[in-house]
Amino acid sequence: MRKRFTTICLLLGCLLTVSAKEVPLIQNVQAYESLSLNGEWNYIVDVQEEGYYDYRMNPTPWGFFRNAKPQRPEDLIEYDFDKSPTMHIPGDWNTQDERLFFYEGTVWFKKSFEWRSSQSVAYRALLYFSAVNYDCRVWVNGREAGHHIGGFTPFNFDVTDLLKEGENTVIVKVDNKRHAEDVPTQIFDWWNYGGITRNVLLVKVPEVYLEDYHLQLKKADAKAKNREMSFSVRLNKKESGHKVSIFIPELKLEQQLTTDAEGIASTTLMISAKKLSLWNPDNPKLYQVRLSLDTQTYSDEVGFRTIETRDKQILLNGQPIFLKGISIHNEKPNGGGRANSVEDARTLLSWAKELGCNFVRLAHYPHHEEMVREAEKMGILVWSEIPVYWTIAWKNPKTYENAQNQLRDMILRDHNRANIIIWSIANETPHSPERDTFLGNLAKYARSLDDTRLISMAMEVTGASNYMNRLNDNMNQYVDVVSFNQYIGWYRDVNDAPKMTWEIPYNKPVIVSEFGGGAKYGYHGAKNQRWTEEFQENLYRENCAMLDKVDGLAGTTPWILKDFRSPRRVLPDVQDYYNRKGLFSDKGEKKLAFYVLRDWYASK
Repeated sequence: MRKRFTTICLLLGCLLTVSAKEVPLIQNVQAYESLSLNGEWNYIVDVQEEGYYDYRMNPTPWGFFRNAKPQRPEDLIEYDFDKSPTMHIPGDWNTQDERLFFYEGTVWFKKSFEWRSSQSVAYRALLYFSAVNYDCRVWVNGREAGHHIGGFTPFNFDVTDLLKEGENTVIVKVDNKRHAEDVPTQIFDWWNYGGITRNVLLVKVPEVYLEDYHLQLKKADAKAKNREMSFSVRLNKKESGHKVSIFIPELKLEQQLTTDAEGIASTTLMISAKKLSLWNPDNPKLYQVRLSLDTQTYSDEVGFRTIETRDKQILLNGQPIFLKGISIHNEKPNGGGRANSVEDARTLLSWAKELGCNFVRLAHYPHHEEMVREAEKMGILVWSEIPVYWTIAWKNPKTYENAQNQLRDMILRDHNRANIIIWSIANETPHSPERDTFLGNLAKYARSLDDTRLISMAMEVTGASNYMNRLNDNMNQYVDVVSFNQYIGWYRDVNDAPKMTWEIPYNKPVIVSEFGGGAKYGYHGAKNQRWTEEFQENLYRENCAMLDKVDGLAGTTPWILKDFRSPRRVLPDVQDYYNRKGLFSDKGEKKLAFYVLRDWYASK
C-alpha cells in the first residue's frame, strides 16, 4: 500500500505542469471552510479574442484581465465589466443567452467578492473550480493565477499571494472552441456547453493540510472473520512528524499515525467482519469518518465494499451481480443545459431507479461530483469515464498528457466513493497500433492510481459477418470487463436481432455499454415506422431477447436515459438538435420503451 501511494505522489509531481500556480487537487473540498463564488457574474463575449491578443495575435498586457477603468477623460478603454450583462454561475452560456446557443469561442467572466484574512492563524487560499469548459485562464486582482485545459474535472490554484483585504476581483477567460488534438476531439455527439459550468469556491486551508487520503476495504475471503482496510494520507507538503488520526465512531475504530519525510502516512486497519455492514445497492451504508491533522479536523462519509471479477462474473462483496444499468449525459433533466446541482442529480437518478437500475454509466466524461455522491446515497453503482471519444490524436504527446491529466483528476476526486466500480478510459475508438499504445498506457496509469476498481472501455464490434458478430480488440488484455456498443435495430434492421450470434473470445465479464434507437415522444405509428415510440419499443423488445443469449453477459447500459442536445441531430420536427434515443423525453416524459426495459430488468 505504501509503495503504491508513494508512486501516486511521484506521478502527480511529474504531471502537474499545467500552471506554475496550479496545485494538486484537494480531496473532499466540502470538508474545508470556503466562500462560494457562485451567483451572478458579469460577462463579455469576445468573438475575436481582442481581450487577450493584439491585432497581430500576440498576447497583450492590456487585456480584459486588467479590469481597467478610465482615470482621465481622454483615456480609451473599450470594455466595462460592470456595465456588461450578468450570467448565473455555475451555468452554461448556451442556455442563458439565446445569442450564444450555438456559440463556440471566448467569453470573459468577472466576479467581485469581499475577503478578510485571519490574522491569528496562518492559512492558504485555494481558488477551486469544479469544472470549466474548456480552455480556462484565471486572474485575481489583475494578476495571473493559472491556466487549465479540460472541461469536466476540478482544479485549484493557490491564490493566497494574489488576494488583498476587502474587495477582490476574479476574471476568467473561457474558450470552448473544438480542436482535433483536444480531449474530446473535434467531433462528438453531445452539446459543447461553454462556460463555468460547475461550482466555484474560495477555500481556506492551513499551511499544511490533508491534500489527499485513501480509505478502502481490501478484498478477502467471504468467510474471513476479520477484514482489512487500507488507509493512507498525503499532506500538501513533504514534512515529517505531523500527527494524523482516523476515527470511525460507529465501528469504534481509531488509530493515529505520523507522517514521514514525504508527508505520507499509511496503515492497515482491522475490523471484525460481523461488525461491518458492506455497501451495496440494497443497503447503501455510509460510515461517518473523522480525520485529524495536528489540530485540524475533517469529516467524510465512506462506504466499504469490494469489487472484482471471476471468469465471466462481476462480484460485488464476493457475490455475483447483474448490472442493470442505463447511460446518462450530464444534462439537466427537464430541457437542455449542463446539469450541475443536487436537484438535477436526484431527478435523473430517480428516473434510473424507476427503470429498476442498480447501475449507471456516466457518459462520456466525468459528471459533477453531486451526481456521484447522490448515486452513492441512493445505492446506484457507477461507471465513470473520461472523454477519449472517437478519433483522438493518438500520436500527439500533448493529447495523451491531457487525457492522462483528466483521468488523474477524475480518480483523485472520487476514489473514496464506494459506488464507483469501473473507471472507463475510452468510447468507440478506431483500432490502430498508436491507439493501442495510447489506451494501454492510460489503463496502466489508472491501475497505478487505483488498483481496487475495474477498468473498462466501450469497444466497437469490428468482426461482423452476416449474422455473426465477433469482438476482436487488442485492448482486451488491459481491461477487467469487456464492454462494447451495438445498435442492431437502428443502424441495422431490427428483424436481424433474432438471427444474431455473438462471439466474445475472452474469459471476462461482458457489459453491452450501448444499444437503443430514437423515438420522438408522442409520435405513434407502426412498429416498423422510424421515430415512433412503437419502433423504439419493438427495438428494445428484440434487443433484450437477443442479449439474453450473449455468453458472459454481466450487465447493460442502454443508450440513453433521456433525450439530450446534440448539434449533429438536425432533422426538423423530429430531432431539432436533440438525440432522441432517450427512454425519457427532454421534458421527462416516459416513452413506451421505458416499460420494456423496466420489465426486462425486473426479470433479472
